[in-house]
Amino acid sequence: MVLPDGRRNQAAEGRQNRLVRKGDTEMIKMLEPMMSEIQQEAVITKRVLERVPADKLAWKPHPKSMSLGQLALHIATIPGNLSKLAQLDEFDASAANFDPPAPSNAKEILAALDASTKAVEEYLGGVSESTAMGSWRLTSRGKEVFAIPRVGLLRTIMLKPLVPPSRSIVGLPSIVRSPGSGDLWP
Repeated sequence: MVLPDGRRNQAAEGRQNRLVRKGDTEMIKMLEPMMSEIQQEAVITKRVLERVPADKLAWKPHPKSMSLGQLALHIATIPGNLSKLAQLDEFDASAANFDPPAPSNAKEILAALDASTKAVEEYLGGVSESTAMGSWRLTSRGKEVFAIPRVGLLRTIMLKPLVPPSRSIVGLPSIVRSPGSGDLWP
């Protein structure tokens, strides 16, 4: 941007380079590829979830397993739930509820995916650069497990679980909680 006296306004130019218009909101440029990936993965995820048989939602491969409906609803809500998680500065996993709800029908699963995708798009569309680069911490019983920039959380935890293992390399250890044990790590 050139000022009336011929000088360049480098601060304004830097801001213009960091922001992209998306409808009525501005998005940080570094988040634009992430938004595209989420939208692409949502299309593929929807195709898979549309194939979940409505009459098999209660089916479990093992008595201790989640039902097919619970698993499908869990997959559908990952983006929205993780965008809610990213809005926090810290999350204590020991206080989390890992009891997944069961959907009443297949349409509920698809509606959850649509709502979840919309929630993450709204979050990414409105997050500031300072918030995106700010630190996010995972704790367990008050002890830090790890701390990463929020944008790293979004990239690593939000997108990696949606991409099949053959298409990704997971950068963080899997957080495993044995049923009833309360332990985060196996």
